[in-house]
Amino acid sequence: LDEAKEEVMEVVDFLKNPKKYTSLGGKIPKGVLLVGPPGTGKTLLAKAVAGEANVPFFSISGSDFVEMFVGVGASRVRDLFRQAREKAPCIVFIDEIDAIGRARGRSGIQGGNDERENTLNQLLVEMDGFSTDKGVILMAATNRPDVLDTALLRPGRFDRQIGIDRPDLKGRQAIFKVHLRNIKTAPGVEPITLAEMTPGFAGADIANICNEAALIAARRNKTAVDLDDFNYALDRVIGGLEKKNKLISPEEKEIIAYHEAGHAVCGWFLEHASPLVKVTIVPRGIGTLGYAQYLPKEEYITRTEQLLDRMCMTFGGRAAESIIFGKVSTGAQNDLDQVTKMAYSMVAIFGMNEKVGQVSFYGLQNEQLQRPYSDKTASLIDQEVRDLVNSQYLRAKALLKEKRRELEILARTLLEKEVILKSDVERLIGPRPVEEAEKKNGLTAETNENKSEEEANKVE
Repeated sequence: LDEAKEEVMEVVDFLKNPKKYTSLGGKIPKGVLLVGPPGTGKTLLAKAVAGEANVPFFSISGSDFVEMFVGVGASRVRDLFRQAREKAPCIVFIDEIDAIGRARGRSGIQGGNDERENTLNQLLVEMDGFSTDKGVILMAATNRPDVLDTALLRPGRFDRQIGIDRPDLKGRQAIFKVHLRNIKTAPGVEPITLAEMTPGFAGADIANICNEAALIAARRNKTAVDLDDFNYALDRVIGGLEKKNKLISPEEKEIIAYHEAGHAVCGWFLEHASPLVKVTIVPRGIGTLGYAQYLPKEEYITRTEQLLDRMCMTFGGRAAESIIFGKVSTGAQNDLDQVTKMAYSMVAIFGMNEKVGQVSFYGLQNEQLQRPYSDKTASLIDQEVRDLVNSQYLRAKALLKEKRRELEILARTLLEKEVILKSDVERLIGPRPVEEAEKKNGLTAETNENKSEEEANKVE
């Protein structure tokens, strides 16, 4: 978010000191498009720009332009820009601009979206018709930049696209600090600890967790919100509301316990799997009978071996059911969905399959009525996806057969306690091999460094 703030601060500076730029012949960008996933603070950033610059702020949603009556959308666009010119300098902000800015003619059906296209055409005309010298700057937000019309994104309209990603560890820590100001927290609740517990969470998710934790603490008649409340809030956000009164037969509970233990054991012994946080068989939300929670590392690229380990770990539940009971259940439906998507991505999108080759069909199928490849290639992709999925299922079964004792221990403990943490797993089946190896490598490197320093001191 820091980089995005730097970009928009230039807009603020222009609105405050326009002569600084115009005296050198420079022109501020006419439009700024904020792009990012939902809940990352795009609308909030636009409001902050207007507040910092101390200028009028016109805010409207993209869907507000489109009505059932012909000509209303274009009329509203004209009226919005007329008011903006009268109040200049100012900022015009259009939220969810993809509602009117979607590429024209993509659906292939003539006349189906004439009103929306007329609104877009009027917006394009208005953006060409005003000058930033008057101090009118257009800002817009979307989480789907891929569907926007290219005419909208050309230089002279939306000159700049500012990406607002989900916050990293440092960003989440700063967001937690903001939301914890108004919450009475117990000793031990630190923003850095909460930030480490929430990888991949957006700003809106963090605000929701803080609010849920406060509500949970109030429900428990506590005088301050402690770490246990935040853990419970995190479980509720991830898995849904706890269903304490849900009646589950002992047989089904045993299947769920072995299923979740299978995930945990596979993840524990696979090198590239994410570190385990907890495993639970407490029913939550709609259809969630149990889950294993992991703490993924913040990485920007993913290697082949990492994807294969993820697939193997995801198959751990079904593989455990097959080994212990000799049959499988419908509980692995979501796991199968995830594995199939990962396998298809590896074969048809990431170019990680030798037979299909270094090709990517990402996004092409949605834009065309027909597949962008031949029937022979489609058949090859199907076969390679199946082979990849089956190989990782067999790999998961082989691993769990080897670690059957550990699987039995975790499953029995889950049946008894319902929730087991990482510390419990370490106590029950020993430390995770990958983490032990990393510790040894770290100690070896530190020892070698100390020896080098001692030898250097001797030479001196």
